[in-house]
Amino acid sequence: MKNLKLSGQKAGGERTVVEVGGLRIGEDFVVIAGPCAVETEDQLIRTAIAVKEAGATMLRGGAFKPRTSPYAFQGLGLKGLKILDKARRETGLPIVTEVIDTRDVSWVGEYADVLQIGARNMQNFSLLREAGKSGRPILLKRGMYSTLEEWLNCAEYILAEGNPNVILCERGIRSFETFTRNTLDLSIVPSAKSMSHLPVFVDPSHGTGVLGLIEPMSLAAVASGADGLEIEVHIDPSSALSDKDQQLSPEAFSRLMRKLAVMRKTMAELAGDSFL
Repeated sequence: MKNLKLSGQKAGGERTVVEVGGLRIGEDFVVIAGPCAVETEDQLIRTAIAVKEAGATMLRGGAFKPRTSPYAFQGLGLKGLKILDKARRETGLPIVTEVIDTRDVSWVGEYADVLQIGARNMQNFSLLREAGKSGRPILLKRGMYSTLEEWLNCAEYILAEGNPNVILCERGIRSFETFTRNTLDLSIVPSAKSMSHLPVFVDPSHGTGVLGLIEPMSLAAVASGADGLEIEVHIDPSSALSDKDQQLSPEAFSRLMRKLAVMRKTMAELAGDSFL
């Protein structure tokens, strides 16, 4: 692939490790979990406690929500960021939250441990540059119509600003299939890892949009070599203000985490490695 001066494979196959709150992303298997959107303090704190108890190591939650309809819930903004900060103080979980505007990068970065660039903004080059300048780790989601080369070139924009801490995240692409919200392209995980040194995550919640598919696709993502998962979990999914049909309950998430642990142990044993 052309022009992958910074995101392409390093000599000797060395892989990037992104350090966040004591986690070594790219070495440690990391599960980011939490609600699609921050709605209330009670909702977020209870969800944060539940996902931590189940084994999640980072907390997600949208303070700003880019929605298809201008009339849909757009997030709580600064209030949501303050609630996320309180959840971090109460649970110790690092925060991942989306930034959607170049004007917001610096002050969202004051609250977030990881800035997320969503699929709709993957090729928002001004936002990529500004996020790169922030110095914060960036979770870069794949655009719904984007090729691997386009995705890695967008990572290149961030890396070119002197920020080496980029995490790629597959979240499904748009295809002719209508049963699922998107088509989760797990072939992109080993493909991206063969072309780039950056960690690769999978988001099965947005990737499928179907509650019953999140568990099997999470397990399949582990089998494909993903370095981590981002999963939507809500303390009361039926009352969620956005994406209620794809958010796991804490109980379902806890079951999934137990199955992930078994699968990772089995894979490590098959590979002849010790399981940590």
